[in-house]
Amino acid sequence: MAIPQSFIQELLARADVVEIVGRYVQLKKGGANFMGLCPFHGEKSPSFSVSPSKQFYHCFGCGKNGNAIGFLMEHAGMNFVEAVKDLAGQYAMQVPEEDASPQDRAKAAQQREKQATLTDVLEKAGDAYRKHLKSSPRAIDYLKGRGLSGEIARQFGLGYAPEGWRGLASVFPSYDDPLLAESGLVIVSEDEDKRYDRFRDRVMFPIRNVKGECIGFGGRVLGDEKPKYLNSPETPVFSKGRELYGLFEARNALREHGYVLVTEGYMDVVALAQLGFPNAVATLGTACTPDHVQKLFRFTDSVVFSFDGDEAGRRAARKALEGALPYASDVRTVKFLFLPADHDPDSYIRQFGRDAFSRYVSEATPLSRFLVEVAREGCDLATAEGRAHMAANARPMWTQLPEGALKRQLLAEIAEHVQLDVREVGKLWGDRSAAVSGTRRRMDSTAPPSRGRTLPPGRADRALQIVLTNEALWTGLSNDDHHLLCELAPPHGPLFLWLDSHVVEHGAQPWPELKQAVETHELGAFAIQLVTRLLADIESDPDELQQILQRERDRRRGEEMRDLSVRGATDPAAYERLKLLLGQKSPPRA
Repeated sequence: MAIPQSFIQELLARADVVEIVGRYVQLKKGGANFMGLCPFHGEKSPSFSVSPSKQFYHCFGCGKNGNAIGFLMEHAGMNFVEAVKDLAGQYAMQVPEEDASPQDRAKAAQQREKQATLTDVLEKAGDAYRKHLKSSPRAIDYLKGRGLSGEIARQFGLGYAPEGWRGLASVFPSYDDPLLAESGLVIVSEDEDKRYDRFRDRVMFPIRNVKGECIGFGGRVLGDEKPKYLNSPETPVFSKGRELYGLFEARNALREHGYVLVTEGYMDVVALAQLGFPNAVATLGTACTPDHVQKLFRFTDSVVFSFDGDEAGRRAARKALEGALPYASDVRTVKFLFLPADHDPDSYIRQFGRDAFSRYVSEATPLSRFLVEVAREGCDLATAEGRAHMAANARPMWTQLPEGALKRQLLAEIAEHVQLDVREVGKLWGDRSAAVSGTRRRMDSTAPPSRGRTLPPGRADRALQIVLTNEALWTGLSNDDHHLLCELAPPHGPLFLWLDSHVVEHGAQPWPELKQAVETHELGAFAIQLVTRLLADIESDPDELQQILQRERDRRRGEEMRDLSVRGATDPAAYERLKLLLGQKSPPRA
């Protein structure tokens, strides 16, 4: 779906970022801005600032920043389209669809209405299950026997589906309502002669999406009957390959703990929350998919998969590895935790304690090591055939990794195991950058050092020079311009952030006064040296600053489009984002 840029701008103009953020973060007025504790990382003193004038939030602790749409994406784990729709709904605005025909728009509206109706039906069933739990001593005793408290049961909305074939008939006025079957609550026989409840005599675990809406259920028997676990079927609102149990409940804990622990069942998630690990989620009776991994990385940059140490656990881990590879960038961490035999996370913590489990998690196998272990399985590295076999195993996994330092290092490590030069492996695998890197290094090492000449300052240097010597230009920049400059790597980004705060508190100042203020900053010496190095006959030109910013926007846009064009073949969200970018024309440079 392509959303017109004009609508996005209108939406952001109507939305108040202070109001949106204030629904999730307690904010207090502090000067021109509002301050609060950052929702993206744990802190004791507030460093999270929301600017009503710029309609922009920024954390001086972790660096997270953005507008109202960006906040919903970061905090609620929504993608761009979901965040726009959610924000538009809060302001009673209808999201237009540029490329959709009237028929497609009508169909989409019907689909949204159907989804809302189905979640209402599921919420009503969940309420009934929770009431049944209160009057079922067997179910209560089962949960107590698993060490769960009433508080944790309420937090996860646990319930009980009573015995009997048509228990929901007392909940819904019309048991023949097609919505009961479409939501997965009722099973209809092939000849439509019989209808009966899908879940009977089971502890019920409501499955919620990232907005907290009930989209399905998981049920566990109280005894040893089969199947032990039963999930809702695929419905218009529920897909096992995309949803994770407990993600809604864990979303804040993921940021506090710094990682997500992916387990194999509902009870693991609830028990871990009871035992002090509320940052756990579970797949829903299916292997971990790329959609699961992508969703997790909206909330955290560190994922730990927990599996049993048996062969079944290793197979599940290999599936998780396949799903994680396309998203294992240099700034993300993926690990694999294999528990001892006869232990799940619940039993391990109860026997050895929370600290022991935390240490076990910290020592989990990194993705890089596990990839090498998987590649060398069944390969005799003492023989040329075995080494060639390992190289063949490693290639399809390695090629899925995004470009970056991790991919480069793994290529070198694999080359070492198979006893080939890294350039030879790169050549065999069609990786031109690796094949020529050795040649480039040799050429660079023989080049004479440059002496007596100073290269022109880079874009970041020049932009910082311009605004430091004419601070008033900073207030004339847009929120997007501020965002672009403040997120630059050190030393430039932190200095732009300091400048933004300084302008808010003191207004624009000439360089002599600003120099005294920046001297106290840890990067102040760099800033002063940068301005001192500035030639006296070069003036602070606002047009030059805009040209620098536009070039940087064009570069980033090009990088994003190249990345999206690769991911768009398998990632619908990436494809839609690429369509949006292709429909936007960059303004002409000054």
